[in-house]
Amino acid sequence: MERLGNIRNIGISAHIDSGKTTLTERLLYYAGRIHRIQEVKGKDGGATMDFMELEKERGITITSAATTVDWDGKQINIIDTPGHVDFTVEVERSLRVLDGAVFVLCAVGGVQSQSITVDRQMRRYRVPRMAFINKMDRTGADPSRVIAELEAKLGHVAVPLQLPIGAEMDFLGVVDLVGMQAVYFEGDRGENVRRDDIPADLLEEAQRARSGMLDTLSLYDDELMEVMLEGNDPSIEMIKKSIRRATISREITPVLVGTAFQNKGVQELLDAVCSYLPSPIDRVAYACDNSNDGAEVTITADADAPLTAMAFKICDETFGQVTYTRVYQGIIEKGKRYKITRTGKDQRVGRIFRLHAEKREDLDCARAGDIVGIMGIDCASGDTLCAKELNLSLESIHCPEPVISISIKPERNADRENMAKALIRFVKEDPTFHAHHDDSTGETILSGMGELHLEVYVERMRREYKAEVTVGRPKVEYREAPTTESKFNHKHKKQTGGSGQFAHVVGRLIPLDLDGEDDYLFENKVTGGRIPTEYIPSVDKGFQMARAKGPLAGYEVIGTKMILEDGTSHAVDSSDLAFQLCARTAFKEAVKAASPAILEPIMRVEIEVPIEFQGPVSGDFASRRGMILSTEMKANATVIIGDVPLASMFGYSTDLRSLSQGQATFSMEFGCYRKSPSHVQAEVIEARQKENEKKNPTAAKSK
Repeated sequence: MERLGNIRNIGISAHIDSGKTTLTERLLYYAGRIHRIQEVKGKDGGATMDFMELEKERGITITSAATTVDWDGKQINIIDTPGHVDFTVEVERSLRVLDGAVFVLCAVGGVQSQSITVDRQMRRYRVPRMAFINKMDRTGADPSRVIAELEAKLGHVAVPLQLPIGAEMDFLGVVDLVGMQAVYFEGDRGENVRRDDIPADLLEEAQRARSGMLDTLSLYDDELMEVMLEGNDPSIEMIKKSIRRATISREITPVLVGTAFQNKGVQELLDAVCSYLPSPIDRVAYACDNSNDGAEVTITADADAPLTAMAFKICDETFGQVTYTRVYQGIIEKGKRYKITRTGKDQRVGRIFRLHAEKREDLDCARAGDIVGIMGIDCASGDTLCAKELNLSLESIHCPEPVISISIKPERNADRENMAKALIRFVKEDPTFHAHHDDSTGETILSGMGELHLEVYVERMRREYKAEVTVGRPKVEYREAPTTESKFNHKHKKQTGGSGQFAHVVGRLIPLDLDGEDDYLFENKVTGGRIPTEYIPSVDKGFQMARAKGPLAGYEVIGTKMILEDGTSHAVDSSDLAFQLCARTAFKEAVKAASPAILEPIMRVEIEVPIEFQGPVSGDFASRRGMILSTEMKANATVIIGDVPLASMFGYSTDLRSLSQGQATFSMEFGCYRKSPSHVQAEVIEARQKENEKKNPTAAKSK
């Protein structure tokens, strides 16, 4: 247990360009994992954790990378995650297996659109976090405003543990409010940490800030409140215990400040990670016992218990599949066989290794609390590995649906095989990347989370697999949805000699709230055995199969609740297939009668633009059917937040650069599906009809 108490599994997550990878580089350097600091966009090969060629060229993180460092007697397993929403699944699966997180915020940008998404993901997996306000050396840095946004926009109880000494170009160090000392970072790389008395001009402010910190902590710690009510000053050890308890229970978010690029505040962050973020024994994991009707069971971080582990990321490499695995319970040993719950098959573990970006360090075994890479097993992302005597499934990873698609064709026949190999690998690695073949056009359709997402995979196909492909124009993944309630009453009869087919279903279709969590619901209200119980799942299956193609333009139907109320069957002719076919036709008729509408994906966009270009950028945004929700002044820039249809945003980065002389930036994430205006709906249906005619000219002529 002492070993487990000294492990910290943490992630570094934030909005784009908040400095996650730069911060991780400093964490590695000060912990002695690397001996030379490399910059994200530097000429010396790029940051350690951005090891892919594309990451180095673009200066962005595309895949999450894992590493391990030692600090103050603690083993810290770190996962650096991407900021772009296109690669959001990397953040999802990393947060699913982590015990704590460092939430990086820009001292100028504050809480931005992707910050809100990351915070929502942390809440989904109940991850305790601390905030690090980075880029304190930038012009316009204002940590007090960032803390206010953390509370107002995200609902955190933010507890500053430090005060900055100076800001912008004059940022010198921090005041530690727990130990009431000034901390300076000296030397060429800030490696020499010097503690001194608090400057006289900051002493009064530091005392007020410390009182505020203790008052907030006392709300969550009766022992601390008792000491303060008695008029005593709590000890440093008591304050640290109080911060740790409240952080692990997610009641507070400790806030630290610094600048990773200027090498200030990083060692203090490492100390805080060790002091306040949870170890594996501080977190409770749950699993479903498949041998006991899915009953929830608690997983303990006990190395002596039977193995329970999660494969949270798959990566195909030259020598085979590498499976990133978090061990929750027990020990996983090289050469032994373990069960994959989803398939029920046993798999032999060939290799186990500690991960450091693209480097590997072989191990004989991994224990509860470890995050390692394993080879030799064939599984999918989100699978549970367990000992043969167990049959447990850990909570799966949330995967958003793709919103954009493109078509690709190999340029030569020689490229076809390499393209197929690449797609098999990419689909297996990334649950948000989909690919299917369109038989009528001979094209392969790729679907993903955004233009950048698909662009990166096409580029990887060319570089890693030497597959040259022709890329078609991006297409929006529209949806269809009923707008009114309708009834269905369909009888399926087919007699061809011998036993035939008979099924009859009666019920209602009710539109669901598009802002709700469910795209489809099925409710069985059949009484008296009018439809035999064994055929009820067949009806549900038929409805779900029919959802794949809507009546307007052939897009997936969402927002439907199907209520099965009555029906009839035949003792001989009724079958599973008959009820599936009957339900499919009934669904199509019900949707047609429910005044269906085309839904378009709406994106939440955040644009940061210099004040002098605000007018043209706002006008252009409105011309794209964008709705501005808010504008906010930050330093000498304006932040515009709005909703806009995805169909209007193709090529926006180029247009925004020309409107702002290259000075504006934007980020975009999927917001919701919303009913499209009538003229857009007509255009979408007409475009789909032309597409179908092009695919099948014979059928078009016969019409």
